[in-house]
Parts: sequence; structure tokens; C-alpha cells
Amino acid sequence: MDTDYHSYPKEPSNTINRLSKFAAYDYETVHSIINSTSVLHISFVPPSDDPNPAPIILPMIGQIARYPKSDDDAPICYLHGYVSSRLMKVSSKAQNSEQAGLPVCIAATSVDGYVLALSPFNHSYNYRSAVVQGIATVVEDEEEKLWALALITNSVLPNRWENSKNPPTKAEMQSTRVLKVEITTGSAKISAEGPHDDRQDTQNDELLKRVWTGVIPVFEGFGEPVPSTYNAVQTVPDDIRKYIRQENTRRKNDAILVAKKDGSAN
Repeated sequence: MDTDYHSYPKEPSNTINRLSKFAAYDYETVHSIINSTSVLHISFVPPSDDPNPAPIILPMIGQIARYPKSDDDAPICYLHGYVSSRLMKVSSKAQNSEQAGLPVCIAATSVDGYVLALSPFNHSYNYRSAVVQGIATVVEDEEEKLWALALITNSVLPNRWENSKNPPTKAEMQSTRVLKVEITTGSAKISAEGPHDDRQDTQNDELLKRVWTGVIPVFEGFGEPVPSTYNAVQTVPDDIRKYIRQENTRRKNDAILVAKKDGSAN
């Protein structure tokens, strides 16, 4: 078993068997993928008395971080949602029934490129993915809740919490809940390479001259900001424009760099 303090132990629930060379278990890799992914997918199993027992998967925004005033070094993923949402209700019910909390699974995936090979059976993606599992509980401490809301808001756009309406109203705080997921296990899988084909195909001159192979870089980018119907600010703030410019450049360059890693993208 991996006992590195800064890595998740390899257990049956998180060990990657297929293409294990792409696997990573260290905190830095796993957490960075989750924190840089715009939408996380949270899955959980409803309680046995739920009229719809099918497993649930919800798209949410979240961040892994450590609350500065916490004495616990365990990695925590913070999620926020409406107070009456199904996930919040089920989590509260789990706590009220004297359970440790609600078991959940959090998944994040970003695609960096379409990998085009000679054979359609060898096509693939360049990607970064991470999956963590843990126990979700509702944050009751108001100070920690505010800190988590600022953390999540600023993950969308740096300093957006500070540059928007503050402090939140009592009604806003009452209508919003924050979940903290104490992560128990996790892993990541990263594919960053060009296409690979069978030798008999790469030695087929007719096929090589007919089928283009390589990588098409893929990246999530930002467009020109569109003001709201009630916006009264005359120009888009410099910090927003700077963030858009820098992020678009970085994400594009990163995707191209990955595509060229083995020199197969021409």
C-alpha cells in the first residue's frame, strides 16, 4: 500500500488497472484537476426509502481546499447548492440519522485533444480526469460557510467575491447550503500523447498517404463579455479582460503543447 502522506493510498476502489501508466495518486495532481474543471459531477445513492432508488449524478461547482482555521489536514472538497435541493436534503437526512454523512463520488474531466489514428479503433482523447470519494456533511459554522462561498465564487473568476455585492443578505445565506466532502480516496488519469497504430497499418504506404493522423488540440476558452440588460458599468473591468486574455492564451498553449508531446501532430 502507498503510504505517502501526500498521496491517496491505492485501494480496490481507486486503483487504475486499465492503462495504469496514465495513473496518478498524489494530492497535487488529483486536486489540481478537480480545481481547474468548470463543472464537477457528484454522484450518490439515495436512501433506501426514496421512491426513486436510481443512483443520482449532479453537475456542480466545487473546490478542494483546507479551511485555515481547521485542525484537520484531511483534504476537503467544498460544494454549494440551494437549501432545498435533493443533495442537500439527503445529506442533512444522513447526518440527522446519526450517520457520519452521505457517501459521495466526485468526478472531473477535461479534454485536451482529439487523437486521430489510421484506424478508428485507435482513435482516442488526450484528457485529464480525476475521481475522489468521501463523506459529505453540511457546513454549520457560519464563518467557514462564508469562507467556502468566497472560495467557490473566486474559482469562477479571481476576486469576484470581493468585487461583487458584499456582505450577503440573511436570506441569501439561508437559501444556500455548503457541503464539505472529507475525501477518503482518490486517483487521476492523464493521457497526453499522439496516435498509435498497429505496425501493419503504419507500414501501409497507401493508407499513410490517404488518412491524416495527429492531434486536434481542444481547450475551453472565453468569448467577448456580453453585458446584462441592467448593466450600468460602461466598460468591462480590466481585471476581467486580463483574466480572459491570459486564460485563453494559457489554455490554448497547454493543449497545443500536449498535442506535440511525441511530435505526431503536424
